[in-house]
Amino acid sequence: MTIPATVSDDYTGELTAAPDHHGVAAQRRRIPGAEIVKMSVGPMDNNVYVVTDSRTGQSLLIDAANDPDSILALLGALDGTLAQIVTTHGHFDHWQALAQLDRATHVPTAVGAADAPDLPVAPDRLLRDGDRITVGALEFEVIGLVGHTPGSIALALTEPGGRVHLFTGDSLFPGGVGKTWQPGDFEILLDDVETKLFARYGDDTVVYPGHGTDTTLGAERPSLGTWRQRGW
Repeated sequence: MTIPATVSDDYTGELTAAPDHHGVAAQRRRIPGAEIVKMSVGPMDNNVYVVTDSRTGQSLLIDAANDPDSILALLGALDGTLAQIVTTHGHFDHWQALAQLDRATHVPTAVGAADAPDLPVAPDRLLRDGDRITVGALEFEVIGLVGHTPGSIALALTEPGGRVHLFTGDSLFPGGVGKTWQPGDFEILLDDVETKLFARYGDDTVVYPGHGTDTTLGAERPSLGTWRQRGW
């Protein structure tokens, strides 16, 4: 069955997964030198991002989360060529389509080193804090954010004009950091988010989380003290 895929240039960042076989609805944001396409898949409304270099057409897929047929339909509807797949962390809802995408595309895959054993395929690259990922003329900085999982990462893409786009997986959302389970992990995660994201990047930095709508660091910054006080 062929799944129709439509990509809207009216970018709001608010999406929900379509019912099975009812088509793919995605949104595209154009930024200097690149375009960012977002779709939602699966029962947990996981976000999938495809970031394409305008110069070379090479693209990076972030989180092959679910519904591989819909992800492949989206890739087929976009201009450009998939070059890499990165998984933001090892939780199952972020990689359920990874094995099928790996078989279908044969492109290199990568994940934070500590989360590699959780994936259904052996990654081609183990990522660590401070690494760089190059896709065409685009360069993404890898930021380790420990707490939600030991190997969670965010990816930072900086526009030529200086604005930063952060793909944070489940480490940072509108309204708080990601869920933690063990005593002390919340403090570790919030410390990482404060020092590696909020202390480094400006208020216009766009945050693209693993679920739900986008936000900015400026919108969330006033709440950091509240998050720490409430403990989640």
